[in-house]
Amino acid sequence: MRLRQPTDFLILEALHSYGRNVAPNLAELTGKSRKNVNNRLPVLADYSLVRKIGPAERSGLYEITERGRVVLRLRDEYDHGINFDQLVEQRMAANDASAAAATVRGENDEDDES
Repeated sequence: MRLRQPTDFLILEALHSYGRNVAPNLAELTGKSRKNVNNRLPVLADYSLVRKIGPAERSGLYEITERGRVVLRLRDEYDHGINFDQLVEQRMAANDASAAAATVRGENDEDDES
């Protein structure tokens, strides 16, 4: 994954902080041009860091994914000459394992509120 700094991380931060949003608002929040944000959103979607949502195919409404949240948490590691994709995959696997263990322990049971 080749991210453009700081733009891609600013977009992820805005979606994480403010929730789902459209390119004009993200441009305002990030201080980047609307054209730049419009160009980067499909790239971030290709990396599964954001996803396009909404009732209409051309709605332009995006939200951050769990993978995008992991990338945002690992932001400081991006330029350190490590295999960033591998680091993200390891963290995603650890998150999945942690969620599975919580389910086995019954921590995610919504029906068990007694």
